[in-house]
Amino acid sequence: MLKRILAASAALAVSTALAGAQEVKVGVVLPYTGIGAEFAQLIDRGMEMYLKLNADKVKPYQIKLIKRDAKNPGGNDARVATQELLTQEKVDVLAGWVYSPNAIASAPVVNAGKKFAVIMNAGTAHITQMSGYYARTSFSMWHAGYAMGEAAAKQLKAKTAVVGYTDFPPGKDSLNAFKRAFEASGGKVIDEIPMGGAGAVPDFTPFFQRAKDKKPDVFFVFVPAGDHAAAVTRTYGALGMRQAGIRLIGPGDITQDTKLQAMGDAAIGLITMHHYHADLPNAENKRFVAEWKKAYGANAVPDFMAVGGYDGMALIMHVAHQLKGKIDGDAAIKAAGTFKFNSPRGPISIDPDTRDIVMNEYLSEVVKGPDGRLMQKVIGQIDNVKDACKAQKIAPCK
Repeated sequence: MLKRILAASAALAVSTALAGAQEVKVGVVLPYTGIGAEFAQLIDRGMEMYLKLNADKVKPYQIKLIKRDAKNPGGNDARVATQELLTQEKVDVLAGWVYSPNAIASAPVVNAGKKFAVIMNAGTAHITQMSGYYARTSFSMWHAGYAMGEAAAKQLKAKTAVVGYTDFPPGKDSLNAFKRAFEASGGKVIDEIPMGGAGAVPDFTPFFQRAKDKKPDVFFVFVPAGDHAAAVTRTYGALGMRQAGIRLIGPGDITQDTKLQAMGDAAIGLITMHHYHADLPNAENKRFVAEWKKAYGANAVPDFMAVGGYDGMALIMHVAHQLKGKIDGDAAIKAAGTFKFNSPRGPISIDPDTRDIVMNEYLSEVVKGPDGRLMQKVIGQIDNVKDACKAQKIAPCK
């Protein structure tokens, strides 16, 4: 797979080079092999879709994507890959990072290289404070987690909650974000359950049984999207937690678009808070989804990782135009703070103070559509949401 991806990258560079355009070399750090390979493909396709659908905004530049394999969530391989892109490939911009530990491990290298770096997925809130050259077009875990804490208490009328989380930085962020907002809104978190790591999908049964035994109104779960999320829904259904009166809620990672249909009826009724899903009814998203299906197949669907890549490429092009192709790291970060874009997720911008994305958050429920397919129905919306961890100066974001 990696060879095919790299070949595709080279082909893209050659095809645009024929027009004689100025080259911008973008070094991409993603897990092209291992448990995150599907995520890497989604972000790659998101970047490619931006270049295809916005060719007029790319001109007069040639974008050359130079890809390195981060391999796993551990961090060491991502750090080495980042260093290779800077020292061997002499890239103008860095981009990617699915897993937070990878972005955290890469931060010292980014600082040393003084290169503009766009985080397209990793969501631990304080990552952008580890390097002044990081800007993020994905999300912070506090965007959805904090908003869901408020919604669970105020809209879902929950009084008690149990939180289950994958035991790595984004999971701990999600716990802290949800708990802070939920309890400030009158609810009470009655148990906190670490549920294994990100490197392999655990047996969730003992964790979910522990949650069921506590009899909360809601069970807030954060796990990485993909196979972890699919296992969550299976376990929730197998243990009869809905029938026991416990609602499963969480960020949109647990209802990832690419996994939703395979989850079956067990997913019906799940409530999420997130910045994107493929059923958003705005015109830009309808165009995005339609073009995605044309490019990758009638059953293919973009998700929040794809949009992180799409919007990340939009930010890179904005900076390239602002700086006339000469992407100095310090000037690039300043230019990023002027970015505004009509994304498939809705209007977005980069907060010039935090270098994090500002965007809408959507409260959605999984329902069965008229065609029998599962879909996510928007039941609430919060506009122009900033990362609450930084906005409220909560440790470690002070």
